[in-house]
Amino acid sequence: MKQAVREREFREYAEACQARLRRAAYLLCGDWHQAQDLTQTTLMKLYAAWGRVRRDGNVDAYARTILTRTFIDQQRKGGWREESMGEIPELPVPATGTPELRLLMKEALMTLAPRYRAVLVLRYWEDWTVEETAH
Repeated sequence: MKQAVREREFREYAEACQARLRRAAYLLCGDWHQAQDLTQTTLMKLYAAWGRVRRDGNVDAYARTILTRTFIDQQRKGGWREESMGEIPELPVPATGTPELRLLMKEALMTLAPRYRAVLVLRYWEDWTVEETAH
């Protein structure tokens, strides 16, 4: 019974936050497919710690921390390997500003080292405080 409640709670949380995590992952890595992989890895790690994280109460912060650390670890280890599977359509970037501005911002983010990129995404996209971002 407890397991069923735990499963339901996690599923509801994952469905509610998946799009937000994927957007943040995209800003970190600049690739929708890698962003999806990062999101799924984040959710798997979150599920493994769900009982403890749910009791602690700050699930969103924990999920963003997992996402950021997973991204940085993959960059450090060269963990992202691509295999061409043919043409897969890219999903559109959420509408904010003009397309030219979005492209310019993406290009600027991609020139930064992964840790600096993570700081900007957490601080300005996820709207973390300076202290939360530094932690």
